[in-house]
Amino acid sequence: MSNPLRDMEKPDAIFCIGTNMTEAHPVAAMRIKKALRRGAKLIVADPRKIPLAKKADVFLQLRVGTDVALLGAMAHVIVREGLVDENFIAKRTENFAALGEHLKEFTPEWAETITGVPAKDIEQAAIWYGEAANGAIFYTLGITEHICGVDNVQSLCNLVLLTGHIGREGTGINPMRGQNNVQGAGDCGALPNNYPGFQPVTDPANQAKFREAWGVEVDIEEGWTKVRALDECGKKIHAFLICGENTVVSDADRAHCEHALRSLDHMVVIDIFRTETADLADVILPATAWAETDGVFTNTERRPQRVRAAVPPPGVAKPDWWIIAQIAKRLGAPGFDYESPKEVFNELCELSPTYHGLDWDLVAEGRHHWPVPEKGHAGTPVLHIGEFPRGRGLFMTPSYRDPAETIDDDYPVWLTTGRRLAHYHTRTMTGRSVGTEYLVPEELVEVHPDDVADWGLEDGEFAVMSSRRGEVMVKVEATDKSPRGTVFCSFSFSEVPINALTGSGYDPITDTAELKVCPVRIERATTSV
Repeated sequence: MSNPLRDMEKPDAIFCIGTNMTEAHPVAAMRIKKALRRGAKLIVADPRKIPLAKKADVFLQLRVGTDVALLGAMAHVIVREGLVDENFIAKRTENFAALGEHLKEFTPEWAETITGVPAKDIEQAAIWYGEAANGAIFYTLGITEHICGVDNVQSLCNLVLLTGHIGREGTGINPMRGQNNVQGAGDCGALPNNYPGFQPVTDPANQAKFREAWGVEVDIEEGWTKVRALDECGKKIHAFLICGENTVVSDADRAHCEHALRSLDHMVVIDIFRTETADLADVILPATAWAETDGVFTNTERRPQRVRAAVPPPGVAKPDWWIIAQIAKRLGAPGFDYESPKEVFNELCELSPTYHGLDWDLVAEGRHHWPVPEKGHAGTPVLHIGEFPRGRGLFMTPSYRDPAETIDDDYPVWLTTGRRLAHYHTRTMTGRSVGTEYLVPEELVEVHPDDVADWGLEDGEFAVMSSRRGEVMVKVEATDKSPRGTVFCSFSFSEVPINALTGSGYDPITDTAELKVCPVRIERATTSV
C-alpha cells in the first residue's frame, strides 16, 4: 500500500474496485466505515453486489473482465471535465499528451456498451474522485487475476497521476495483500525478477553484491514464475519444494497442476497440516504455526512486526527457516549456518535498501513502515512524497481487450471467483474449526433467481457446472448478489474444486492466472451427491 492503514479513515472520496474488503479484509474495512461516517463518498466497482456495495454512493456493477474500459472512461471524464491536477502533471509526470490522445475513444457511452455500467454512473464516479481534495483507491485480486491484470493496475495509476492523489495522507493507490506475510515474502526476494529489497536480478551491480554476500555464483537473468515451472515439470524441472501453499486447490487449471506435480521425480512439502498438495508429496516436513514461531511478518502497509512464540510446537515441528536452512546445508550450500531468526532477519536488513535502517531489536517496536534506508530513519508511512522511484510518474495507454475466453452457445455463463468471510484461502486451517464450518459448511454457486428459473435449476439442489477444462458438482444458491448471466463461487472447498474449471489464460507479463473470468455451462444434476 502507498499509504498506511490509518489513512483509510481520511479520504474525501474512496474508490474500491475488485475488492470484497468486508469479507477478505474485515478488520481493515472498519476504517472505511469510519470514513463514511465522517462523510466520505464511496465508489464501488464489482461484478457482484458485495456487502460494500450496499454502503456505496455509486455502485458500478461492471461485467467481469471489463475494468480497463471502465477505468479508461473515468479517466476520459476527468480530463474532459478539467479535473486534472495540472501542476502535479507538469512537475511529476510524463507522457500525458499520449494519454490524452489515447483516452478520446474511451467515452462513457462506449464504456457502457462494454461494461454494462450506465454512462451517467461512470461520469458521477469520475467526477467525485476527480473533485475530491483527497481521493484514495483500494483494490485486490479482482483487479490483478486477469490476463489484463497489469493493464488494470496501469489504468488505476493513470487515475492517480491525473488527479495528484498520491504522496499525501488520505490518498494513494493501495493494493490490499491477501495473506499475512505476502508483502514480507516479496520484500525478501520471493520473486523471479528481484533480489531482497526489490533489487532487479538483471542489474550487474546487484549480481556482484549478492555473489559477494552469499559466496556463490548467481544468475543475471530472471527466474521462472510458478506457471512456467509447472509447465516444465518432468522436463527441465524434476523436483519441487512447496512451503506453506496448497497449490492443488488454489492454482488455476487443477488437472494441469496435478499432472505437473505427479510428473516430478521428487516433491517435498513443508506445512502445518496435511493438505491436498501434501498428499502428492514424497516427503512432508511439519512446520510450526504462527503462535509457535519467532520471526517477523511484514503486513500490507509495509510495516514489519515481530512475532513471538506463545506455545511450544507439537511433536517434531520446526520453523520454516530452520527446515529450509537444514535442507540447504545437506545439499552443500554455503551460508546457511543460521542459529536463530534474528540472524536471518539481520542479514535481510544488511542487504535490502528498504530494510537497511532496521534490525531484529528495532523491529520489535513494530512502528516503522519501509523504506527505512538508514539507522535513525523514522520510516516512510506514505510513499511517493515529492518524487517517484523512477523520477516522474509514467502515464500508460492500455487498450481494452476481451478475456482469454468469452461466453458462447456452449458456455454461455460468466463464472467469477473470490473468497468468503468465514473461510481463509483453501481452508487448510479454517476447515478444521468447528465455528467456521458451522457458518459456511459447503460451497455454493450463487445464481440469480431469474436464471435459476430459466435454467431449470432448483434453489438448494445440485447442479453440474462445466468449463472447457472440467466440471464440478455444486449446490445452487438463488441470490441476486450476481447479475443475470454471471455466477460466483469461492475456491475454498476441495470437495468442489472450482480451480478445475479456471485457467483459460494468464497475464503475459506476470503470469497471473485469469481466475476472475471463466465461461461455464450450468445444468441441473441428474444425480445427487
